[in-house]
Formats: sequence, structure tokens, C-alpha cells
Amino acid sequence: MQILKEKEALRKLVRALKNDRHSIGFVPTMGALHEGHLSLIEQALSTCDKVVVSIFVNPTQFNNPEDLQKYPRTLEKDVELIKQLSDDVIVFSPTASEMYGDSISSEEFSFDGLEYQMEGKYRSGHFNGVGTIVKRLFEMVEPDKAFFGEKDYQQLQIIKKLVEKQGLNVEVIGCPIYREKNGLARSSRNERLSAGERQKAAFIYEILQKVKEDFGTKSAKEITTWVSNQFESQPDLLLEYFEIANADNLLSVQEEDMTKKYRAFIAAYSGDIRLIDNIALN
Repeated sequence: MQILKEKEALRKLVRALKNDRHSIGFVPTMGALHEGHLSLIEQALSTCDKVVVSIFVNPTQFNNPEDLQKYPRTLEKDVELIKQLSDDVIVFSPTASEMYGDSISSEEFSFDGLEYQMEGKYRSGHFNGVGTIVKRLFEMVEPDKAFFGEKDYQQLQIIKKLVEKQGLNVEVIGCPIYREKNGLARSSRNERLSAGERQKAAFIYEILQKVKEDFGTKSAKEITTWVSNQFESQPDLLLEYFEIANADNLLSVQEEDMTKKYRAFIAAYSGDIRLIDNIALN
């Protein structure tokens, strides 16, 4: 396994691989790897000749400095987990100064309005940070395919829009949400939950399943009111938002058109730990 920390070393290796006609798969992560990440890496390994996994906690996509500080950093453990899948994966683990130089700041992007929905309403500048780091990583890795989990579905749509608008030659592939046994969407932040909190947080997926069941027979307004009422009975979970939105443009549904695809999106707090999830409705 090769572990690189400098972008020029990565570029040099990528050029050599491309000269040898290897296809390159890319899985960008912020580390603290879990089964969800590993499933992305497995899919990349099954479809590409070589796979690059980046492990970088990107400071520009955190609007909460405390959240950035508390984000788990477990590089040695992450490398061991990857080795269990394959010893031929290339790991890129740069410092912030390697990626940003002396000025750790975001570029400004337009994602045709995708950035103003849901997460964008509550995390100012977040998607500029995402766009900045993903664009830089794509330019370094030059992947044929890049793999992202659908848990961050809005981010997935943002990255597809980034590729389209920047004219980047990479196929962005969305992969199914990996869930814990109780249904909770797998996330690095779950590691900060106690066993009791983790069990109670399964309520989020239970709600989404019920929403999926009711969609098409009840209006979006009725469902949204019901979800709010359900969370009011859960003292250990604080609902930040719930929305039913068009799966393509992420606009909140006003009147259902069953010829279009919809998803339900949710964000909630367990203590100070923010959890997000979503589900396809039709």
C-alpha cells in the first residue's frame, strides 16, 4: 500500500498509471472510516484498475469550528481497514497547508440553486468548501470514476453539478446508504454517540420508512406536520429540518407529480451531534 502526503507525488503516480492505461477509481473521505466507506472502496475496486482513497478533514466545509475540532482523526486505523480490502489501494492523506497553502479559504461556486436547499440553509458556506476540495482533488487524481454515498444526497447532486459546470472528465457514481443493524445511517459522527443515543437515533430511519409508506396517499404538508409532531415526543432528538423534495433539483414539493422522483430529507441532533438521512420515496 502506498501512502502519499504530497500532491506532486500523487500527480506523478497518477500520470504513470494513466500512461500504462490503468482506469482510476477515487473515493474521497474525511477519514474515521466505517463500513459505509469500505463499501464505496469495494465498489471502486470492483470496477477500476487502481483506486485512490483520500483521507482529509477539510476545514473549509465546517461552519462550526467546534465540530471541526471534534471530528475524529484515526489515520492508522483507517489504513488498517483499507488493507483488509486490498493492499493495492493508494491512500492520499495531505495536510491542510498542502491542500490550501497559506490561505485556507473556499472558492465561490454556483450550483444552480442546489446549494440553497436544506443543508445550505443551515450550514453557511458549506458547499463552497465541498466544491473547493473536491475540485482540487479531482484535478490531482484525474479519476475515471468517483464514488460517493447517498447518505449525503444533496452533496452528491452538488458534485454532479460541479463536474458538469467545470467540465471535469469524471463519472460520479452514487452508492446506496450503508446502515447499522437498527437502520441508523452509518456516519463517522456515530462514533461520538453513546450506545443508548445510537439506539434512540434509530428513530430517524423509522420515521423515514413511515414517510415512504404514506407518500402518495397523504400530502407532503400532512406528512411534514406528522413528522414534526413525532419528534416532539422524542426528548433526546431535536429535529432541525424535514423536507420532501424533488430528487433532481432538490426543490421542496408543492404539489406531487408522480411522474417525478422525490426523496425525504431529515436532519436532527442527538445532543450536540448532528445526524442526517434521506430516503427515496418513489
